[in-house]
Amino acid sequence: MLGERTIGTSLQGKVALVTGAGKRLGRAVALRLAAEGARIAVHYRASAAEAQEVVDAIKGAGGEAVAIAAEMTSVEEIRRLVQIATHELGRLDILVNSAANFLPSSMISTTEEVWDAALDTNLKSPFFCAQAAAPWLKRSKGVIINFADTGGIIGWPGYMAHSIAKAGVIMLTRVLAKSLAPEVRVNAIAPGTISMPGDPPEWEAEFVKVAPLKRTGTPEDICDAVVFLARSEFTTGQVLVVDGGRTLG
Repeated sequence: MLGERTIGTSLQGKVALVTGAGKRLGRAVALRLAAEGARIAVHYRASAAEAQEVVDAIKGAGGEAVAIAAEMTSVEEIRRLVQIATHELGRLDILVNSAANFLPSSMISTTEEVWDAALDTNLKSPFFCAQAAAPWLKRSKGVIINFADTGGIIGWPGYMAHSIAKAGVIMLTRVLAKSLAPEVRVNAIAPGTISMPGDPPEWEAEFVKVAPLKRTGTPEDICDAVVFLARSEFTTGQVLVVDGGRTLG
């Protein structure tokens, strides 16, 4: 009967690895997935104290979590990250590739170092995370959620390498979705300007001027999208743009 069917899949007891989970959106996503019942591998690179705060918050609420350090530009460390996460938590159902950097670079100012840093963190690492996690996700019929960016759709001349890397994440999502189907679903989120503490106020002001909804997003908006994609069993290869309409032009 209508009303008896549960929409989507429960996250209770599932295991999620969230990269870059010590700060900003990764932190919010880790806490939200834990609130939905998932057990969380909290990845961090240098934010050990912040990652431990996330673990403590999850455990304090009755959940299960472990913090794991890894340098995401190293394939060896990425493989070790997945190995530790699955050893500690026993399985893997959800991979959220949210670790990122955001480096300014124009056509003139982009150096080889900036280019490599942007591409390695934003594009290389999600691919190799997916590669390492794939055997576990196939076993659990799991899901990968990549973080793209509206910069990867409309292109930001002042953040050229970043925009190119995030455009690559969009294609990575589509190719992985084909490669890992039917066992694993792969989708991406492209956030617009999300209000976070410490961000320059001019970012918000400019965004509000050009976005049809006339507001910035919140971490909760992104977490809602992550939960939707984690639970939506008939969605793969898609990029969910959460930007208040900014990319409409």
